Amino acid sequence: MNGDLNDRIDAMTATSGTIDPLRRVLVIFPGALGDFVCVVPAIEAIAARHWGAMIELMARAELARLATGRTAIARGYSMDAPHVSRLFNESSATDSEAREFFAGYERIYSFFASDDARFRKALGAATDGEVSFHPFRAEDNCPGERHLAAAYLRSVGAPDAPMRPRIEPSREDLQAASDAIASLGCDPSNLIAIFPGSGSPAKNWPFDKFATLARMLSERARAVFILGPAESAIEHRLREYDLPVLKDLDLSTIAGIARLVSGFVGNDSGVSHLAAAAGAPGVVIFGPTEPARWRPLGRIVVLDSAVEPDEVAAAVTQICRDHDSDAPKRHRVEKHVL
Repeated sequence: MNGDLNDRIDAMTATSGTIDPLRRVLVIFPGALGDFVCVVPAIEAIAARHWGAMIELMARAELARLATGRTAIARGYSMDAPHVSRLFNESSATDSEAREFFAGYERIYSFFASDDARFRKALGAATDGEVSFHPFRAEDNCPGERHLAAAYLRSVGAPDAPMRPRIEPSREDLQAASDAIASLGCDPSNLIAIFPGSGSPAKNWPFDKFATLARMLSERARAVFILGPAESAIEHRLREYDLPVLKDLDLSTIAGIARLVSGFVGNDSGVSHLAAAAGAPGVVIFGPTEPARWRPLGRIVVLDSAVEPDEVAAAVTQICRDHDSDAPKRHRVEKHVL
């Protein structure tokens, strides 16, 4: 584990300057994947503010793993760590284990429990550094901001910082992605990734429309459906349509796939945010949430959920055509890395 961490720190040092492990900054963030991608620009602004410090993240375990080495985050921890739950206890102010964990940070930014007075007091007592609290989704103190990423930036005092989230797949991510694509016999330069699920069935475009879209796209490209655990129920239907499927991939591998493919189509979902942040152009189908606040940021076309497959196919074709000018660079990266 320590070797892996040192490798990640070495990689960050090569591009971001010297990291001083004695200067540590912690970001505590409780959200799911889409929320996390939206807070990445704020984390980058925090890293720029504390130049040279080691930026660490406490979040959902899978997001802590994703962020480490692929964003400004050098080390990640699970929100389920006992140090967090201890801060809600009556004896938290004198909890030695909580203090042992938090005391080493010169600065803590918490997007967690900002409205819980006991937690705020206990976290402040557990560290010698400065602590600030920021509302999750930043709606309370930044109601005028349209997009969530802009609201997070304003909440950490960096309203003019770049709003585009960036998640950089590693060499290992790209290799895993290439292996997954190769298992289907596909060429990534002529592949469209389809993400048919989301965190809520109400956000999902109908399955039959996705299947029709895949058949339409097959005239110019190949479509692959990428399924998470929540979409396992539709796998048999995709097999019946003889449509290629990749399932239960790590988020880091999905980021690698997004970097390699021609484009993607998805619902209003965390994985659509991830694909856009990893560099894929795409079409995202929205309803009923508000795109102005929740859309993925990047080379994205947003369509209403009432759209028909032929309209989505036309939008995908156009955005991939616009992306073609980057294709030689993308293939050089693939050849070099893999």
